[in-house]
Amino acid sequence: MNHPGQESTGQALPPLPAPPGAGPATLTPGPGPSAGVSGPPPTPPRLAWGADEGPLQVASVWTERVPGQGEDAEPFLAHHWESGQGMLAVFDGSGGAGAAPAWQAPDGASRTSAWVGARTARLATECWLHDVTRDRQDVEPQSLHAYLKYFLHKAPQRQSKIGGTMRRQLPTTLAGVHYQIAPGAAEIELRPLWAGDSRAYALLPESGLHVLTRDHTRESDALELLRSDPPMTNLVCADRDFDIDTQHLITPLPCVLVAATDGFFGYVHTPADFEHLLLRTLEQAGSAAEWAHLLRREVESYTADDASLALLCLGHPDFGDLRARFTPRLKRLTDQVSWGRPSALTTAPDPAADPHETAAHVKAWQDQSWQAYRHGYESYLPPPPEELV
Repeated sequence: MNHPGQESTGQALPPLPAPPGAGPATLTPGPGPSAGVSGPPPTPPRLAWGADEGPLQVASVWTERVPGQGEDAEPFLAHHWESGQGMLAVFDGSGGAGAAPAWQAPDGASRTSAWVGARTARLATECWLHDVTRDRQDVEPQSLHAYLKYFLHKAPQRQSKIGGTMRRQLPTTLAGVHYQIAPGAAEIELRPLWAGDSRAYALLPESGLHVLTRDHTRESDALELLRSDPPMTNLVCADRDFDIDTQHLITPLPCVLVAATDGFFGYVHTPADFEHLLLRTLEQAGSAAEWAHLLRREVESYTADDASLALLCLGHPDFGDLRARFTPRLKRLTDQVSWGRPSALTTAPDPAADPHETAAHVKAWQDQSWQAYRHGYESYLPPPPEELV
């Protein structure tokens, strides 16, 4: 296996096919600002891409909340047909810890340490997967960690005069899933890999959405994390030690694998709402590309952050079968998330209503919804560190 710093002479890992002019690394910016001071603000750049390749359907979404200021890297998706393995991953540059400028683009635009870190981590992950796949090596977090450290060391960075425990060089989250499937198998082998508070999931037709990663924060309850924004205790960076966490899972086929940054799942009312978003847009779509566009439109309507997501669907003969398999689950989940839902979340606020009473009502409903949903959602959740042997 090639190690960071050694030359790789093998063939590049073939990416999933993409329509002409589009692909996981293709950005499609919106129109620039009109001439004159009174022109409309620019449309945030975005990417919505999908492809249907028989038993493999893929989709990715990437958006910037503020044009030119986004720090999520483009989602990563790759499948190696010969070996039946691949990976999907997302990267969210940590703007608070990495706000200092680190690189100036040829057009003069200044890029932050977080921006550079997320894209460097994406490149390192892609090169790591290429070498792991080519050399048929076991998937281990230590080897991915080595690639990340090497690439981050080589990336542009500036030493900031501002110190502090929260400051990082090239800080970013990473959340992905490496998978391996044998021909004719009824199960799939999964290896989630993560650092920070981006997440990876498995979405199953019968049991719904299951989180595969545990946020590296002191608070781990998914509902409480929607109500607060605790600092991360671990994330990929160039100047301090970090860990790549993992677990090993076997899940049934068919399944959908999902990786997302908190711009997708961190601004909904309950954890169940994120699954409902995925299934509701799936039901409305006629193809993986249309699913991606619907997800992009939906997330832009509610998020207050950059948002990126990667989806990979395995074991469905075509997109119609994928959609049909999840229809019963969507019906059950719709009933669950709608039952008792406060009108304050679905209609314009009543000016005569007591805001404290409304907030208490919403909180009570969130608690009830979470307790009904939590067991299935957390059934693949890794144990907290103190429970590891």
